[in-house]
Amino acid sequence: MNVAIVGGGSKCLYLLNFIEQHIFQIISPKIIAVADTNTDAVGFVKARNQGLFVTQDYNDFFDRNDVDLIIELTGDLDIYNDILRKKKKNVRAIAHTTAILFWEISRIARKEQDTRLKLHEAKTIYEVMINELIEEDVMVIDTDYCITDINDTMLNKLGLKREKTIGHFCYEITHHRNTPCSGNNHPCPLTQSLETHKPSKTTHIHLDKSGNELYYSISCYPIKEKGEVTGVIEISSDITKDIKRQKNMMQQEKLMSIGRLSAGIAHEINNPLTTIMTSSMLLQEDTDPDDPIYGELETISKEALRCRNIVKSLLDFARQSKPVRKSLNFNQIIMDTIFLVQKQAGFNDIKISTNLSDNLPMTYLDKDQIQQTLINLALNAIEATDPGGNVKFSTETNPETGMIHIDISDTGCGIPKENLDKIFDPFFTTRETGTGLGLAITHGIIEQHGGTIEVESTPGKGTCFTIMLPVKQGEKHGA
Repeated sequence: MNVAIVGGGSKCLYLLNFIEQHIFQIISPKIIAVADTNTDAVGFVKARNQGLFVTQDYNDFFDRNDVDLIIELTGDLDIYNDILRKKKKNVRAIAHTTAILFWEISRIARKEQDTRLKLHEAKTIYEVMINELIEEDVMVIDTDYCITDINDTMLNKLGLKREKTIGHFCYEITHHRNTPCSGNNHPCPLTQSLETHKPSKTTHIHLDKSGNELYYSISCYPIKEKGEVTGVIEISSDITKDIKRQKNMMQQEKLMSIGRLSAGIAHEINNPLTTIMTSSMLLQEDTDPDDPIYGELETISKEALRCRNIVKSLLDFARQSKPVRKSLNFNQIIMDTIFLVQKQAGFNDIKISTNLSDNLPMTYLDKDQIQQTLINLALNAIEATDPGGNVKFSTETNPETGMIHIDISDTGCGIPKENLDKIFDPFFTTRETGTGLGLAITHGIIEQHGGTIEVESTPGKGTCFTIMLPVKQGEKHGA
């Protein structure tokens, strides 16, 4: 664990000497940087003489990618709060009072001669560390992949009891696999640490208790006894929101680029298509219906008309007009949408149901654009659902983000896992007659309203699209 210290005085010197003189068996701390405005401070001088990175401005720490923990030793609460605001999310921070507490515990443990008491105190500190101070998911794993301990944070996310995890293989619990992780796309950080005797880091995809994919940044720190690695402490950080945010940004950039290209192509194709369609229709008028050429001309006209409809879809996709928003009741927009698609659902013997929140706040929306997205999603759901199935609209307000959530779910055939990341791509379609632009247009409209759209699907069971929109005009929350 790489440590940066703010405050280069006597406490810093004590910590430098302490780490030099002791062997750590669970986490191996390494001081890599010291900051102090006084370059003559004793700890600062020692760090400089040891060739560590030293600076008079602790803000230099926040741009580094190799800092795991920042320890504030100045005793200035304002500095500690400033560190908490500016540090990266994956970097931990400890105030000087916490550091002093650990030193006092260490001093007592060294003086205590009773072995059983020392083990008890060490266990207490360990439990506090993994269950209270460390907010990420933590597992202790031995060299044969068996879990020897796991913190409450991870148990809650997995929806498991401690007795159901201790003694089980890590890959069995987190990945539902029968063999250890391997390969370039799914390397095992435990194996890397065992081979190198050094910390390792990678990114994995875990499954939560509902089977949904969660992206994790995983770091393994070797546990050493007499120079031998006997296991690792694995710390996992959930980076799912960051990954989804990056994907949404990439998707939006891709849609904008394709939109500009589509607009140019559509305008260039539209005029010759009109000429082809008009000419074939005129020739057809002058041709006897019994003439074989008459049928060929009719085919040309129909295919040219189909091309024009595709061009129109391209222009709709590329237009990206700014929404004209008004304060509206989203539940009413849903009811209006259901009225428009009810006949199609009835024709297919599909029931449409609702679970709409009574306390949904008014929302600034462009009704026509939002209704276009709802109709598109509803028709897709109806088409994917067998007779006797159900399409459901649900709304609620998320108290944490202040956004409204709209679910459009069905009991249809579902979307194959390999297609989930492609469904919002322009021109991607599994239908023989589809253009593959409907969901791309839907995605663009939701983005322009400052919202996001996500999808979850289980083949054979159904699909649920979730739209998240801000209540106030101009607001945009993280994914």
